[in-house]
Amino acid sequence: MQYFWKNIPRYIRYVLVQTLYLFLLMVMFRAIFYLFFMKTKITDSAVIAKAWYLGLKFDMRLALILVIPLAFTAVIARNRFFTSKAIRRSVLTYIFIVFTALTLLYILDLGNYDYLGLRLDPSILRFLAKGERADNARMVWQSYPVVRGSLAIIVFMFLVYRLQARTWRRFEAQPPVYLRNWPFTGYVVALTLLIAAGIYGNFAYFPLRWSQAMFTRDNGVTSLGLNPILYFASNFSVEGDTFDLNATKEYYPYISSYLKTDTTDVNNLNYVRTVAANPSKPRLNVVLVMLESTGAAVTSMYGNPMQATPNMKRIADSGILFKNFYVPAISTAKTVFGVTTGLPDITAVRTASRHPKMLDQRIIMDQFKGYEKLYLLGGNTNWANIRAVFTNNVEGVRIYEEGMYKSAKADVWGISDYDLITESSAIFKAENDKKQPFVAFLQLADNHPPYTTTQGAGDFKKLTEKDIDMEKFKKSGFVSIDQFNALRYEDYNVGHLIDMARKDGYLDNTVFMFFGDHNCILNAYNFMPLPEYDMATGGVHVTAFMYGPGHIAPQVITTPGSLLDIYPTMASLAGVPYKNYTLGVDLFDTARQQNKYVFMTYLRNQQPYFAVTGERYLYEINMKTHATALYDLQVDPLKNIQAQQPDTAKNLDNLTRGFFESTRYLMFNNKKG
Repeated sequence: MQYFWKNIPRYIRYVLVQTLYLFLLMVMFRAIFYLFFMKTKITDSAVIAKAWYLGLKFDMRLALILVIPLAFTAVIARNRFFTSKAIRRSVLTYIFIVFTALTLLYILDLGNYDYLGLRLDPSILRFLAKGERADNARMVWQSYPVVRGSLAIIVFMFLVYRLQARTWRRFEAQPPVYLRNWPFTGYVVALTLLIAAGIYGNFAYFPLRWSQAMFTRDNGVTSLGLNPILYFASNFSVEGDTFDLNATKEYYPYISSYLKTDTTDVNNLNYVRTVAANPSKPRLNVVLVMLESTGAAVTSMYGNPMQATPNMKRIADSGILFKNFYVPAISTAKTVFGVTTGLPDITAVRTASRHPKMLDQRIIMDQFKGYEKLYLLGGNTNWANIRAVFTNNVEGVRIYEEGMYKSAKADVWGISDYDLITESSAIFKAENDKKQPFVAFLQLADNHPPYTTTQGAGDFKKLTEKDIDMEKFKKSGFVSIDQFNALRYEDYNVGHLIDMARKDGYLDNTVFMFFGDHNCILNAYNFMPLPEYDMATGGVHVTAFMYGPGHIAPQVITTPGSLLDIYPTMASLAGVPYKNYTLGVDLFDTARQQNKYVFMTYLRNQQPYFAVTGERYLYEINMKTHATALYDLQVDPLKNIQAQQPDTAKNLDNLTRGFFESTRYLMFNNKKG
């Protein structure tokens, strides 16, 4: 064997060795992902082994793609490969760049998965948006060991450099093998076939495809089976977000019927519903409180073993808990856009708030006539271009942001939530003392890396592993003690807000609507009524509860609700007349109790879906493969029953596509005046 190896020309052996080096680098990062980052409920070793097998084939494919320039240079130069200084410099420079780029991309992928539970995809480019890079950089600086990590990368790349230099010298010192034309041609053909076969990657008539990694419903197993760089490249698209007028008209009758629009003329595509004033309703203050990364599963109201949110539970028990409440997509910026405009943000890469053509919208917040309109954020509203969502659409809105508060900045996200609530309450008190009703959007942020907490009024204390039942903790889904404490801190601040409202005298004429913007990344959990971790809907199932002493009776509502429904509901509750131009509905509309569906998007096994869910059925459409499925949530939520109930599937298919196509259309065509 050694004799055979030595008789292969050294430039071809060098290409094979570099392929091995690249492959081993990817295997190393795959092992790191598997050992320290992967989140899965699956324990079947055969399933895990299959994911490893597929992942290794993807790694070999990428390694072979990256050595093609090296192989091409080697077979052209032949024995001059190790005698030309220009070739030496070019080859070593190329290899070092490739290894450096791969190392950085893999580290970025691990960070992205740790943060969002997803492998690297083009949506990460939103963090490079102009005007936001500094904030995102500060978040990374405060959340991760940047200095130690950078030093580790430098040391690692130095070792790679030494390895590459030594490898070159060893091959350079070996005697050349001179080949005649036919033997040389044989080696070139063999090398070409090996590279082509490795890239093809399958013992079948079709090549290895990333969809093969999605052989289970488990996102962790799918992620293990993918190569993040190849997955990123396969999903990168330069196609911009747009709408299809013909498709919008095709499905308009279904969405129009569902929304009960004032008119149903398909040629005018009118989505308006006019709601008259209700003078019998008091002019209540309305405060929307966005709870950062607060899904349903982590809170006490939904049976989480850790019971981390006693204040939220106490308030929800005294108010209205919306048990099945969903946001359209996993993204804070998408949630702020969605609740404010009444449109799901279904943009592919950039959020709608970053899209100039989507910022002009007719929204309900602007129609609270006679109300002061407030948006309060502890950080800077240049984040995700959120400022424009409000200033471009809400006349006279007053924005409070970083630099306008007395409190010192706590981290990249601005002042602490405790300080934000304290200062916001003073603003609310001033408005209330003037007998001026107000509608306010208060956005919390500390339940988010870097998970900054303060002592609050001096009585908030972090817990450690010694303070909690770790058996319960393992079943709760939390991925770290820091994450658990950040949620506890958010709960503490929710209690602080209600205490301040009572102390400052505006509690009795205010209705609060608390809602999560999306769920946080969690380990596998099984305590929810539906297997939402497996269904992948857990990411968009959020906590939502309303509180207004003397104005709303305590109850639990199981009818599905949506982020899009918040402003229509609050306007109706306050008796405010409004025209609803978009897709939300009043959560208290009794006519919808038996036929309410909400629109959502989610990723399962790295595949994007858009769907509608009601109390009985969930219907989904794969955005890439266009495959459809119908699930009976009351019988078997993981079994596709589309073939057994074709009529139900067809009706929900029309409604789902109606939501989707109408959203795409309205994003560009809901302009004011």
